[in-house]
Amino acid sequence: MKLVGVSGSMVGSKILESVYHFLNTAKAMDPNIKTELIDLKEEEIELFHGPSLSFYDQNTWDVIHKITSADFLVFATPIYQASIAGAFKNLLDYMPQNAFKGKVTGFITVGGSGKHALVGEYQLKPILAYLKGIVPIQNVFIHNTSFAEEGDLEDEKVIRRMEKLADEMITLQKGLNAGDKF
Repeated sequence: MKLVGVSGSMVGSKILESVYHFLNTAKAMDPNIKTELIDLKEEEIELFHGPSLSFYDQNTWDVIHKITSADFLVFATPIYQASIAGAFKNLLDYMPQNAFKGKVTGFITVGGSGKHALVGEYQLKPILAYLKGIVPIQNVFIHNTSFAEEGDLEDEKVIRRMEKLADEMITLQKGLNAGDKF
């Protein structure tokens, strides 16, 4: 199985650290999982403006292909002004309606206020479900203070929530791959 993690931020390192930590957690749980990290800071994705993907450049096409060819995915986004990041939403706008059919699509959000803890539930979860993703019950909200000054994730409660999310996602995707009905 291939797990792709998408760091949906154009600035800072907390989102990238979150995805990196999650991918390592999943890999530790099942060493057979192949992982790939997509960092939006490192990718040159065009601004979505409506036409089909064939009208966009090769870099954009390659990123979309990496995402749609994954077996399952974890997305991470910062929360700005009580919303997911615009660059991340731009990426999701490229996805065809059935892009995540048969794929578990988990998410991690990072924000500076506890008031942002439900933004993923109210904004990101409906988008992933619309794209036919199977959204786990677990998700992870990380407060900015959960990171050490160097940027490493250090909050043990958050780390345990990531472990629960990884376990749920792996279990669900293995069940889907085996033909089980959820």
